[in-house]
Amino acid sequence: MATTKSLSLTPIVDVQITLGAVSAPRNSFNLGLIIGSSTKTEPLNETVIPTAERIRIYTDLDDMLSDGYTTDSPEYKAAVLMKSATPLAPNRIAIGCWDKANDEEAVDAVRACRIANAEWYAFTVCGATKDDIKAIAQYTETAEPSSTYFYTVATEDVLSSSGNSTDIFIFLKDKNYRRSFGQYCGQEDTPDAVAATMGYAMGNNTSLANSAYTLAYKSLPGVTTDDLTNTQVEYIKSNYGNVYINRGYYYDVLEQGTMADATKFDEILNLDMLSNNIQLNIMDLLYQSTKVPQTDAGVTSIMNAIAVACDQAVKIGFIAPGKWNGSAILNLKTGDTLPDGYLIQAESVNDQSQADRDARKSPPIYVSAKLAGAIEHVTIGVTVNR
Repeated sequence: MATTKSLSLTPIVDVQITLGAVSAPRNSFNLGLIIGSSTKTEPLNETVIPTAERIRIYTDLDDMLSDGYTTDSPEYKAAVLMKSATPLAPNRIAIGCWDKANDEEAVDAVRACRIANAEWYAFTVCGATKDDIKAIAQYTETAEPSSTYFYTVATEDVLSSSGNSTDIFIFLKDKNYRRSFGQYCGQEDTPDAVAATMGYAMGNNTSLANSAYTLAYKSLPGVTTDDLTNTQVEYIKSNYGNVYINRGYYYDVLEQGTMADATKFDEILNLDMLSNNIQLNIMDLLYQSTKVPQTDAGVTSIMNAIAVACDQAVKIGFIAPGKWNGSAILNLKTGDTLPDGYLIQAESVNDQSQADRDARKSPPIYVSAKLAGAIEHVTIGVTVNR
C-alpha cells in the first residue's frame, strides 16, 4: 500500500504553549539573625565566619560547633534560646559576624549583614553597648528590606525614674522608634535573653490559617524570670520596654510585646508582610502581563492582585471583619462595616490628569483594612445574689 504524504495541521490550528513566568519569591519573615564577634583561636582575631562571607544559615546547631563556635560562644547560646521556642521553634537561624577585634562598629556589622543577605527579618547583636543600640536602632528604622531589632538590657537604670538620664528604653521611646524591641533581663546566664523572644516570633510565623499571634504572655524556655516589684514592671512597660516575670506563681510570661513607640510587634510584622505581598503581587502582574491597560479594567486587575494579599492576611487572622472607625475614604464612611475585613477602592482613570496619563501612572488606589487585634486585658464583673 502506497504511503500517503501528510501535511502539518499547524496552518489550520496553531497551538502556542507559553510557560508562565516564575513569580518573585515571597519573603517568609521567619528567619532571625544573631550577630556576634566570636573569633577563632587560630589565626588569632579572625572571625568564625569570614567577613567576606558575613552570614551563614544553620538548621542544626551542631554545625555551628563544627564551624568553630563553642558552647560558650554568645552566638551559640543565643541560638540555643531561639531553638528552644515553643510551641514552634525556627527551622533555620542565621548567624552573622561582627569584626569587633578589628574595630568594626556594631551598626556597620548590621549594615554589612543586610547587604550580604536580604532574607532575614529580625535580628539581635550579642554584646551591644548602649551606644551600639542607639546607632543600630536608628539604622533599623530605614533599613531595606524592612527589619526589626531585638536587644537585651541588664542595667538597673531602666527600673526606676532615678536612671532617666541613661535609660535606653526612654531614649528610644523619645525617638519614637518603631522597629526596636527592648527586653530587660537581669539574669547573668542569659545576657541575650531577647533571643528567646525572637525565636518565638520567627518560629511561630508560619503563614498558616489562624497563625497570627501576639508576643504578650508567652513563655521563654531557657530564660529565668526576673524578681521585680509591680512598680518596676509598670515603670518598664510605661517606657515601652518588655520584661519576663512570673504571675500567680504558675505563669512565666513576657509582657507586653511592644516596640519602642508602643506599637505591638505583631502589628509591625504582619503589616510588613502585607506590604511585601501587595508589592510583589503587583510587580508580578506588571512583569507577567503583555501590558496592564490604563483603563478602569486595568486598574481592577491591580486591585484584584491587592485583594489576594489581603485575603492572605485574613486567612492568618491579622485582618478581620469589623466597623471602620477611621476617616472617610472615597465611598467608605466612618462607621461603615467591612464585611471582608478590608476594602479596596480606586479613583477613576477618567479623572486623571493628562500628565499622569502621559507618565502611564495608575490612579490612586486605597486599601482600608480592619485589624483583628488581640485581647490582652480582661475586666469581669461578677454579681452574686443569695
